[in-house]
Amino acid sequence: MEIIIESPHFTINKLLKEYTEKKVSKLTHIDDRIIKCEVLLKLDKSGTDDNKVCEIIMNTRHTPMFASSKSNTFEEAITETVHAIEKQLKKKIAKKRTIADEYSNLNPEN
Repeated sequence: MEIIIESPHFTINKLLKEYTEKKVSKLTHIDDRIIKCEVLLKLDKSGTDDNKVCEIIMNTRHTPMFASSKSNTFEEAITETVHAIEKQLKKKIAKKRTIADEYSNLNPEN
């Protein structure tokens, strides 16, 4: 899986980059058909403390997925966004299994 990390208007430090790569790479344990993850880290212009935003666009073979989160720190935002993507992946896999089970019940010779 290719991981692209972008941070417009500022540079991220090595620790944040490693943290992001570690969290995002865990998604392959759920679905190994992930082709690419684009991570966008940016600062929101709001005056509140929770102005750190993480957006992830994940491309699999068939469908892209998107999740976004805003938090007090980039680490929290990254964790929340990865959990949102995990939830989407698990839901997609469960749906495929349900469809496969229904199909196998209709065609017992397969």
